[in-house]
Amino acid sequence: MKKKLTHNLGLKLLSLALAFVLWFLVIQIENPKDTTTFTNIPVKLINTELLDEQNKVYEVINNTDTLRRVTVKAARSITDQLRAEDIVAEADVSRITDINTVAINFYVQNAAVDSIEGSHDLVRLNVEEKLSRWVGLTYNTVGEVAENYIIAGVTPDQNRILVTGPESVVEKISYAKTEIGVAGATTDQSASVAVELYDAQNNLVEHPMLVKNVNYVHMKVEVLATKEVPVEFDVMGVPAEGYMATGVVESTVSRIRIAGRTSALNAVNKISIPAEKLNITGADEDMVVAINLKEYLPDGIRLAESGSNSISARVYIEPIVEKRLEVPTTSIEIANLPQGYTANIPDDDVYYALEVMGLAKWIDPLRPAALGGKVDIAAWMTEQEIDELQSGIYEIPVSFNLSKDITVVTPVTARVVILKQEGEL
Repeated sequence: MKKKLTHNLGLKLLSLALAFVLWFLVIQIENPKDTTTFTNIPVKLINTELLDEQNKVYEVINNTDTLRRVTVKAARSITDQLRAEDIVAEADVSRITDINTVAINFYVQNAAVDSIEGSHDLVRLNVEEKLSRWVGLTYNTVGEVAENYIIAGVTPDQNRILVTGPESVVEKISYAKTEIGVAGATTDQSASVAVELYDAQNNLVEHPMLVKNVNYVHMKVEVLATKEVPVEFDVMGVPAEGYMATGVVESTVSRIRIAGRTSALNAVNKISIPAEKLNITGADEDMVVAINLKEYLPDGIRLAESGSNSISARVYIEPIVEKRLEVPTTSIEIANLPQGYTANIPDDDVYYALEVMGLAKWIDPLRPAALGGKVDIAAWMTEQEIDELQSGIYEIPVSFNLSKDITVVTPVTARVVILKQEGEL
């Protein structure tokens, strides 16, 4: 039996080898080797927390964490089923070199391949110290509120932003800024708005490794209605002897624009400066007073324009002027004489002396002939409680057509001859 098994042993081994080669050739023909290429394969960086523990941040240089192409060689049965998602490219940051490069390792998930190659085999990093610091937040409004409205105030929910990132980038940041739109607004506005970072030259600063403690801040804008009202002044007191107030108060601002809620504005028609502020007692020259308008605004009302709260008011004080006028008798008329009487002023009284005093603007223009003196008989009778006149000569006051701002120093009386007509009771 043994003799039969070993008979022609060499021939039998050759046949076995030929069978194996034939099998291998059949397999290769049916499932040949193939190559396939994938593009834009991302490289996953692992163990990046090690840099964070060293207070460092990194930035990938020139998009080296993306492979333009990856080539895989394997049996066709495998390559035909491969997808980009099956390709794994990893760079272990724990193996970073002194020149900040990290080798890329490749493999295919759930498949055996002959080889795998990428368009490059290193991820290049820019590694810096990490810096955190606070920067101030500035804010602006964009657009104009409706006509006759103003922005009374803008309030963000915080005024500083904490910025963290590469030291070289963070050091460039000068301030943070945000904006809120108010175009056409007639009521208060509020919104959450994005925060952006700027350098000292007002250039936007952006970087993928920059982190803000907040990306949005909540802003409130107070919008108030406005209206224009006059400023009115009251004056009190008596100037020094020999002086008078002209009655004119002049101010640097006669009308101001105020702001508030509509209900509060409707109740305000003027801003009154009390007499206590303009007390001219004992004054012998113009009085100039600085006034802070804010002190006299009603509750709920504010000035609509910044910088308009302080004004100056001048109360004009002038010396009293005296003048003696000789009023011709012919310029004096007799009025309201009762029926049944005649009356006249004797011609021997050529004129009557009238002494007046007041401000020069009222006294200087006075002319005797234009004063219009009048003797009012009925008014005199009432004052003297006379019911019936008797013939005789009477001293009766003379009134003149003078401004209320002119004072008569000594009252003037005229001698009037009154005669009762015959036949009259």
